[in-house]
Amino acid sequence: MGDFNVALVIVAAVVSVVVLLVSVYLLVNYQHPDDANQAYFPKLVVVLGLTVAVLSILMLPADVANRQACSRAIYNGACSLTLPMRTLWLVVYIVDAVLVFLVIPFAMFYYEGDQDKSVGKRLRTALMWVVASAVVCGLVLGILYGLVGKVDFTVRHLSSSVETFPNSFSGFSSGQPCISSLPRLCAASTAPANSQTTWTMRATFPEYVVALATIVGSVLFTIFGGVGIACLPLGLIFSFVRRPKAVITRSQYIKEATELGKKARELKKAAEALHQEERSGNKGRKWRKNVKAVEKELLLLEDDMKALEEMYPQGEQAEATWAFTVLGYIGKLIFGVVGLIVSIAWVAHIVIYLLIDPPLSSFLNEVFVKLDGVWGLLGTAAFAFFCFYLLIAVIAGEMMLGLKLVFITIHPMKWGGTLMNSFLFNVGLILLCSISVIQFCATAFAYYAQATAAQEIFGHTLQSLRGIKYLYKYNVFQYGFVALAILTLFYYAIFGWRKRKPTGRFQLSN
Repeated sequence: MGDFNVALVIVAAVVSVVVLLVSVYLLVNYQHPDDANQAYFPKLVVVLGLTVAVLSILMLPADVANRQACSRAIYNGACSLTLPMRTLWLVVYIVDAVLVFLVIPFAMFYYEGDQDKSVGKRLRTALMWVVASAVVCGLVLGILYGLVGKVDFTVRHLSSSVETFPNSFSGFSSGQPCISSLPRLCAASTAPANSQTTWTMRATFPEYVVALATIVGSVLFTIFGGVGIACLPLGLIFSFVRRPKAVITRSQYIKEATELGKKARELKKAAEALHQEERSGNKGRKWRKNVKAVEKELLLLEDDMKALEEMYPQGEQAEATWAFTVLGYIGKLIFGVVGLIVSIAWVAHIVIYLLIDPPLSSFLNEVFVKLDGVWGLLGTAAFAFFCFYLLIAVIAGEMMLGLKLVFITIHPMKWGGTLMNSFLFNVGLILLCSISVIQFCATAFAYYAQATAAQEIFGHTLQSLRGIKYLYKYNVFQYGFVALAILTLFYYAIFGWRKRKPTGRFQLSN
């Protein structure tokens, strides 16, 4: 295969434009009607955040392709027009960190500010919170970088004497592999234990920022991703199991609709009471807890309304609507089964390749390599799919835990019904976890992504940082990920087939 470095640059430019257009498409179709023709700054942040998140995932396959771009060159720099991947990685993840810790919080504070205040006051309030957060983050980063911002590489010191170059190689064998007449003098396998030492150097500040952002993202990724890798496919499968089997009667519909109407009035009354407390300045811990409880009940109410509409389709096309409902649940079953296969492959790969030492097999690495042999981009596409699947699992895990745990705020993503604060929260979560997904994939697919710039940053520097390296040395995140996935599997096996019981009368906590 000849050099395709020029084609790679062209493909990278085209893909970037396509990703930007897709981000705009998602924003337009997911946004709530109340946000139409307003909130332009949060929308700009959402589009930029989605674009950066998607491109960061696609950069690892691009990094692999960039490594292979010069088939006859000793190193990438020997080819012209190869992508400067190391620089691109650092730029993308610095932008990622700025968006997550500065820009998105500012947009959320501004969007969620008291609408009765003027634009200037809302801007000042949001800027005050962000500046305070930036000062705290800057101090923490600076102190940590000054104290422990070093990389400790474990190296082995090897040396041998200088010998005259031989005229013949006939005297070499497995017992005498070296030039010296002394047996195995230069063989690394016989190096003494004291030849191993630690080589310390200071990490660059951008690399250190990426490393700390990766740690924060890894904690969230382990929790939400571990839960989501199981609940994403199982939720779809059990949604098919709990599907409505037949259309209900009109009297049943009226009875259920009356109960939902009572529930809606209770929630409206509770929301009005909370709004009065907000206007009076009483926004303590109890108020925030009640707000989250109301948000959860509203989300469940919307799900109940949707389920009722499915069980009693109305209008002239009622039969066609019911047919599409049935097909929709069949589609959930199909996607759930496919997702379950992918989830099992992910967990099996983590156990086989990462947790068992030495690895039993390179598993998915070999699959991607063989797919590349079938068609140049097939392995790359499969690799990108597995990475994107982890990001989708993170969102699914956050939604599930948000419904079960009141201290986690729910930010649902709904077609044509997503408020901008939910958009911003989920984009921030995706951006923060995308760094960890890339690091996780670079580790899990180290054989496939070997000799890449990502491997250098995430595989060597990150895993050798002082104070952080032990989290990776003992596979803390991988064990946590697998453990949460197994616990979620048991949860669905015990409770997943049950239909949710209707809640009683809703009351605010005192």
